[in-house]
Amino acid sequence: MARTVWDSSVGKKTVMAVSGLIMLMYLVAHMIGNLKIFFGPGEFNHYAHWLRTVGEPFMHYEWTLWLIRVVLVVAVVAHAVSAYQLSRRGMKARPSKYVHRKARTSYATRTMRWGGIILGLFIVWHILDLTTGTVHSGGFQEGRPYQNVVDTFSTWYGNVVYLVAMLAVGLHIRHGFWSAAQTLGAGSRTRDRVLKTVADILALLLTAGFIAVPVGVMTGVVS
Repeated sequence: MARTVWDSSVGKKTVMAVSGLIMLMYLVAHMIGNLKIFFGPGEFNHYAHWLRTVGEPFMHYEWTLWLIRVVLVVAVVAHAVSAYQLSRRGMKARPSKYVHRKARTSYATRTMRWGGIILGLFIVWHILDLTTGTVHSGGFQEGRPYQNVVDTFSTWYGNVVYLVAMLAVGLHIRHGFWSAAQTLGAGSRTRDRVLKTVADILALLLTAGFIAVPVGVMTGVVS
C-alpha cells in the first residue's frame, strides 16, 4: 500500500507537502534561535550548548540534536526526490513546451526548481562552514558559535552566499506553503486569500529574520 501511494502523483505531492511543513517548522525555530545572537556571545553560545543537552538526563548528550538532524535529513531527501520525480513525470507527460505561458504565474512559482537547487547547495555549504568548520574562514572555534558566525559574515562571499540563499528561502516558502495547504486539503475558494496572506507573511518574516544576522555583523551591531 505504501508503495502504491508513493508511486502516485498525489502520494508524491503529499510527501512534498508534509516534508516541506516539517522543514518550515524547523526554519521558524532556527530563525528564533539565530536572533539570540543580538543578546551577546554569552547567551548565544549558551543556547548552542543547550541544544546539545536537551532531554538530559533521559537523553544522552546530543541525542536529541541528532534525532532532529535525522528527521531533517529524511525530510530534505523525501522533499527533493519527490520534487525531482514529479518534475520528470510532468516533462514526460508534456514533452513540448506550451506555446503561451500563463500570464499570472508568479516569479516564485517559476523559480521553485532553481530555488530548491540553490537551497540544497547552501545547506551543504552551511554545514561545512558552521557545523564541521571544513570551509570556515578565520579559524573555526569548537563550542563558540557566536565567534564563528561573526567570522563568516565578516567576509563578502559569506554574506553573498547567505543573502542569496535566504531570498530563495523566502520565495520557496511563499509558494510552497500555499501549495502544501492545497495538497493537504486545507485550501478552498474562501480560504485561499487567507492562506496566501499567511504564506506572504511567513516568507517575509523568515527572510527578514535570517537576513538580520549578517546585516547585524556588517553594520557592527554584532561584533
